[in-house]
Amino acid sequence: MTTNYVIGVDYGSDSVRSVILNANNGNEIASSVFYYPRWRDKLYCNSSQNQFRQHPLDYTEGLTHTIKECIKTAGIVDTTSIKGISIDTTGSTPIAVNSQGTPLALLPQFKDNPNAMFILWKDHTAIKEANEINLHATKFDTNYLQFVGGVYSSEWFWAKLLHILRADEAVKNACHSWVEHCDWLPFLLTGGTDINDIKISRCAAGHKGLWAEEFGGFPPDNFFATLDPLLKGFTLKLPQQSYTADMAAGNLCAEWAAILGLHTNVIIGVGAFDAHVGAVGGQIEPYYLSKVMGTSTCDILVVPQADVAGKLVKGICGQVNGSVIPGMVGMEAGQSAFGDTYAWFKNLLMWPVENLINEWSSDLDKLAITNLKQQIADAIIPQLSQQAALIPLDEKNELSVDWLNGRRTPDANQNLKAVIANLSLGSDAPHVFRALVEGTCFGAKKIVNRFIEEGIPIKGIIGIGGVAKKSPYVMQTMADVLGMPIKIHQAEHTCAIGAAMFAAVVAGIYPSVQDAMGAMGSSFDKTYLPNTELQSIYQARYDKYCKLGTLVENNL
Repeated sequence: MTTNYVIGVDYGSDSVRSVILNANNGNEIASSVFYYPRWRDKLYCNSSQNQFRQHPLDYTEGLTHTIKECIKTAGIVDTTSIKGISIDTTGSTPIAVNSQGTPLALLPQFKDNPNAMFILWKDHTAIKEANEINLHATKFDTNYLQFVGGVYSSEWFWAKLLHILRADEAVKNACHSWVEHCDWLPFLLTGGTDINDIKISRCAAGHKGLWAEEFGGFPPDNFFATLDPLLKGFTLKLPQQSYTADMAAGNLCAEWAAILGLHTNVIIGVGAFDAHVGAVGGQIEPYYLSKVMGTSTCDILVVPQADVAGKLVKGICGQVNGSVIPGMVGMEAGQSAFGDTYAWFKNLLMWPVENLINEWSSDLDKLAITNLKQQIADAIIPQLSQQAALIPLDEKNELSVDWLNGRRTPDANQNLKAVIANLSLGSDAPHVFRALVEGTCFGAKKIVNRFIEEGIPIKGIIGIGGVAKKSPYVMQTMADVLGMPIKIHQAEHTCAIGAAMFAAVVAGIYPSVQDAMGAMGSSFDKTYLPNTELQSIYQARYDKYCKLGTLVENNL
């Protein structure tokens, strides 16, 4: 049997990872991870203003490095056996481009301008604009927010565009169009030189851009022009047709084939968002909620079209036909901070360590100091988890609301802030950490409950991502809080593997996404079962979480 290979590329918040899979059986042949150097150095970001920007060079350098390293590691001499490449990215992560589709940040005059960079998904500088969109939408007979849960978020496409146009005159004047990260990369790899030729993702356009089959594409120009004249004409510059991720964007162009050491016969798939692709890599099933758990969570559900006819789930991040698996409706929810919550607390605890070691050890070996600080940082969360698990569960324990980066769902509101209650002089680090973990799990329960309340049953939970793989304490707490088993998928690079499955479909190796999942999928390596003895206490604490959240939202 001829061995065919496919490449999946997954762009996360901190790094890009690529994998080469044997398309015949799904075996991983090689993988590579590249951490964005400019992002690592905190360039173009201002966390106090919720500004998070990424330079396109971080993306292209990472793409080149990881694919070339994968080919080298795999020892593939005849690269014509590599048939397809598909890519997923974070989102909504858009950027301003010129008429040729070149990101403005790649032009000399904008190379250090944060407003010309990719606006990362968790950038919340557009809160004002999102609020304006929500108010503006009430003035129209057609509800243009009906397929995104009824609430538009500052994390999304149009709010970010309006903010950048208002904030930066030079970028406004140079911006011909506005493009998602997951759409730009396939356009780049296929040698696109006219932005009118770009193939846009059904996943991105539907969940973040207000595209809908029922509207015949995006809302009309009048909707945006009457919101702010700065938006006049932008919807006319965007393709009204969108494509599911099982469709081809085109062939790898000669320039990028030479850079990567591949052949121009390689088929490039239409892009999509990481969690949607990761759900496929994690072998999603109808009515099983796939939770991709990393810096944030993205919760994905697929439902047969016939089952949701006439149903609109309030307060989620969209329901879009074909956004995950063609032929099914994809539904998305999630939390704006999950792993970021634990990282925040770790960084809080590390502050005195970093500063005191630097102050007291100026004469010591710098490499040894760096290694010591890294060892301490790496040990904090495991130690906290171990000690937090020993604390008896009590209804009166410290209580946290998980809005450190606002609330994504249910009912997006990025103005909200987190809170920790029931603090006392006995509230040490493990107690506070436990409250933070429970808060993120209560936020997850709020999402599950919203689906159920809206008539969408949840049969089980599939755990994917770094937190799911590496944090048994968090996963057990979540199973206990949800009262549901959580299956953890065994793959380490689930999103990249999902992208590779799509690559196998666009290359014609499999006729459908379901066929690729069946042939290339792996299994689950652990299931966390809920402790039924804790259900009543966790329900009481969840009720208090909801009341505390209402208090914060209404008064603070």
